[in-house]
Amino acid sequence: MAYLKPPWFTRKIFNPIAMATGVGHSETLTVIKRVSKEPQKIPVTPVEVDGVTYLVSARGETQWVKNVRANPKVKLGTADFVLTETPVDTRQPILDAYKVRAGKVVENYFRELPDPADHPVFTMTPA
Repeated sequence: MAYLKPPWFTRKIFNPIAMATGVGHSETLTVIKRVSKEPQKIPVTPVEVDGVTYLVSARGETQWVKNVRANPKVKLGTADFVLTETPVDTRQPILDAYKVRAGKVVENYFRELPDPADHPVFTMTPA
């Protein structure tokens, strides 16, 4: 599966600011790392489609995606959820809504990774 590594600026400067301020509709996702069992925090932009909330990985198969696949119990802010991966053939309407919600910041990711299979999508269910 494809992956777009974030540049240094995004990892070290933008992500911490996004988590602290909620810029771009971002919220802090906390997952448990699959090897160290330590928490990993990452800014994500949840999107709602037809009353269901989803998380999209715009950069492809990221570490948080791999961690969620190993342990689907996560926190979004202070709320607990269980994530379930959405089949590729049902992702397009979710990806379209996500691109509108996330805005220009994700346009390049979808240009570089145009296939919906390259963008893991997870359904959020309250735990």
